[in-house]
Amino acid sequence: MLQSAPFTLRRIFLWIGRLFLGGMFIYAGAVKLFGLAIHPRPSISLALSFFALQVDSYQLLPAWAVQFVAHTLPLGEIAIGLMLLLGWLLPVWTTLVTLLVAGLFASVARAYSLGLQINCGCFAKPEPLTKWTVVRDGVLLVLAILMTVFAFQEARKPHPWTATEPTA
Repeated sequence: MLQSAPFTLRRIFLWIGRLFLGGMFIYAGAVKLFGLAIHPRPSISLALSFFALQVDSYQLLPAWAVQFVAHTLPLGEIAIGLMLLLGWLLPVWTTLVTLLVAGLFASVARAYSLGLQINCGCFAKPEPLTKWTVVRDGVLLVLAILMTVFAFQEARKPHPWTATEPTA
């Protein structure tokens, strides 16, 4: 008999969280990169320029850093989303997701507390920054933290389907 069941609440939570956050990151990166939320669909460079305006509205970064973030964040979101869906080296990718979501949450919370009337930029569409944006990002941060903790806990154990049975 195997030492642990293949399906535990922690593993189910990780699986659902991977699907949710992975899909969300792929979607968020794709709409920023391809301008899917803008009509008519612009070129990639125009879509990234529009996203750069949203990043700049947070008033956190110098111009060179705004351009760097606007051109690298969408591709990074897509890559991290794919790695979450694959589940390979899960502790690494959940840690990166947690750090990214924490940074985004801190930026959104700061902008909201300063009363900035800006677009969130989360999904590259004109979405005003409201208290619900802060709450949504806070919930995503809690989900990411729980996924990271669970991923590290699961990484310490052998997978139940590959574990060898003890010999008598």
